[in-house]
Amino acid sequence: MKRVNFNFSKSLSRRALLKGAGVSMALPWLEAMTPAFAASEASQPARSFVSVSLSLGLHGPSLNPTKAGRNYTPSLYLSGIKDILGELTVVSGASHPGVSGGHKAEGSILSAAPYSRSSVFKNTISIDQLLAKHLGNQTRFPSLVLNLTGTNSPSYTENGSMIPAENSPSKLFAKLFIDDSAEDQKRQAVRLKQGRSIMDIVSGHSKQLGRQLGSGDREKMDQYLTSVRDFEKRLAASEDWSRKSKPKVKAPQPINVSDKSAVIARKKLMLDVMFLALQTDSTRYITLHLNGDAGAIPIEGVSDGYHSLSHHGRDEEKIDQLTRIEGELVKTWGGFVRELKETKESDGTMLDRTSVLLTSNLGNASAHDNSNMPVLFAGGGFNHGQHLAFDRKKNYPLPNLFMSLLQRQGIAAETFATSRSTMTGLDLI
Repeated sequence: MKRVNFNFSKSLSRRALLKGAGVSMALPWLEAMTPAFAASEASQPARSFVSVSLSLGLHGPSLNPTKAGRNYTPSLYLSGIKDILGELTVVSGASHPGVSGGHKAEGSILSAAPYSRSSVFKNTISIDQLLAKHLGNQTRFPSLVLNLTGTNSPSYTENGSMIPAENSPSKLFAKLFIDDSAEDQKRQAVRLKQGRSIMDIVSGHSKQLGRQLGSGDREKMDQYLTSVRDFEKRLAASEDWSRKSKPKVKAPQPINVSDKSAVIARKKLMLDVMFLALQTDSTRYITLHLNGDAGAIPIEGVSDGYHSLSHHGRDEEKIDQLTRIEGELVKTWGGFVRELKETKESDGTMLDRTSVLLTSNLGNASAHDNSNMPVLFAGGGFNHGQHLAFDRKKNYPLPNLFMSLLQRQGIAAETFATSRSTMTGLDLI
């Protein structure tokens, strides 16, 4: 972030800071920022993507409206977020082609990589990490990978390795907004320099080796060297950020909710910190995964464990308890979307530039079925307020939604996983 001279005859940068006595505080969006923002960034607004994924799905009859298109009657879950239905699209009858395996398919939620228990599986890059690879160098943190209780995540690197998640809102807040000590900053700088020097050595040796290789191997080596150079750039960017003060926010550092069964409270707390991360432009790509390993969630009328209820076997009493839990999960997600909508930026809102996804690898957790995935998709400058109802027996390819998202973010992608086109019916405003 840049230190600026506050000359109001000129427009302010969106990233302007108030500085004094060793303290810096990020400014909110101000009218004085409009000219500079319009002249430089408005033509290519900084777009963000947030994914919230559930390991236990959402009960389809309680989520999806019975009528397709616009002016539908809200379902049980959507009735709890009626005020923001114009800001989101409900998608039914969609799933990832070639993905089966029940719970084991969690790794494919954001990569859409075909998975089956009967075959050897190697994952591919998830959409959040693809975005971070191309655009994440513009912020202090290229991406944030989060969980409520564990360290597993749907975020995967290019070589198919899962990125471990942070599950402490307090630690996340400190990472985002509390400056490291001078000693810690020095140690971090040394580590980064050592990393860069190692990559310099690897790069030099690789070039020597390349002269001895055939054309096919040279092509592979060129691809490798490109990865090396990209990594060097990321290391250099990290070193630059390590010297800069972190933004300060008015919110206090949160206290973690220790009770794992308090899923709603834990989710709300993490979403609050995620909002601050986006608001301060500390990152633009965030994933949050909910494992569903909690016991009886403290909600009136709920006495059984969350995981047990998801395997309801069509038992009406269990479904009643499950819908109480899932209804609150959708409301909490909706609260995050609502906060983005209510926060003004330039000539719009944070939601205008932030795409927010709620989904799961399971369409029917009770049957461990990966078809008919639950999908709510909000914001990002798309023309929402509709229910895109596809064939529930012959599902529409959900990776097409990811293609729409990539192109909206400014990446000229022609393919993603099994997708070759954008999503039918999901148009820009």
